Amino acid sequence: METSFDSLLPLLTNAIASHQTLSGSRHEEAFRLFNGFYEGCPSLVLDVYGRTLVIHDYSTTPNPEFIGKVVEHIRTSLNWLETGILKTRNEKSQQAKRGVQIFGSTPERKIREHGVWYALDLTMNRDASFYLDTKNLREWLLENSQGKTVLNTFAYTGSLGVAAQAGGASRVIQTDLSKPFLNLAKDSYSLNGFPIHKQDFLAQDFFPVVAGFKTNKQTFDSVIIDPPFFSTTQRGKVDLENESARLINKVRPLINDGGTLIAINNAVFLSGADYLQSLENLCKDGYLSIREFIPVPEDFIGLNRIGNPITDPAPFNHSTKIAILDVKRK
Repeated sequence: METSFDSLLPLLTNAIASHQTLSGSRHEEAFRLFNGFYEGCPSLVLDVYGRTLVIHDYSTTPNPEFIGKVVEHIRTSLNWLETGILKTRNEKSQQAKRGVQIFGSTPERKIREHGVWYALDLTMNRDASFYLDTKNLREWLLENSQGKTVLNTFAYTGSLGVAAQAGGASRVIQTDLSKPFLNLAKDSYSLNGFPIHKQDFLAQDFFPVVAGFKTNKQTFDSVIIDPPFFSTTQRGKVDLENESARLINKVRPLINDGGTLIAINNAVFLSGADYLQSLENLCKDGYLSIREFIPVPEDFIGLNRIGNPITDPAPFNHSTKIAILDVKRK
């Protein structure tokens, strides 16, 4: 059953009040305003990128009147918002899924986080080109990348690699199958005044890229592996529920002794206990060890939680499960 606006209104009002301090005085930041899955309206997620509101409508039967009331209430409460984009997941049109502008003029093209600028293209994809759940990991990379060589696999639009670069990494290689995504990573470099070396942006499939590094005996101080939930190409399959260990084993030979492996698994149906077990199994040979877990920001999950996750993410705090592993070499 879809949530009525009357029942949503107090939940929405509470969420807005709880997030008033997150936008900052210049409204340059990005944050999740309302996570309906946890906060009482599973069909609705609201994100803010600078001065742009992004509405994710997951309803089985889209209801324009309902969305109109939501937008009206938010614009009244947050009168500094200038633009709104609606992403309707159950429409047939790919454009509707990627997002259509429903008010304002030009959508935000950049946001600032921890003092670093990130380029945006809010209608490039079904998501918004920048993942809010990995905010704490970007902060970790800022604090732990000085002088290191970093390989960011499944880079998407490169935000994790940008954070490593901003943290003083000596070299960051970003690799993703999509050239348009990597072009947005280059835009982030330009926003921050980082030099752009074309050879450090590889628009190639993960499996041959990793094989090529192995062949050339090229290694890194840190490797980030953040694959999509499920995808298949001609070169191989990514299945985070069943084969996350296989992907980790693919990149282990690329990491220097004393280096780090940053492993991210966002499979909703994979419990935290099961993922932890797979990591512990990988550590049994003594060449990997778990250093720490990076939590997802509490405001992203929802500050006023009513619902429960599909599977228990513990010891992680969300289905986006982020682990930092230390690496030893023989």
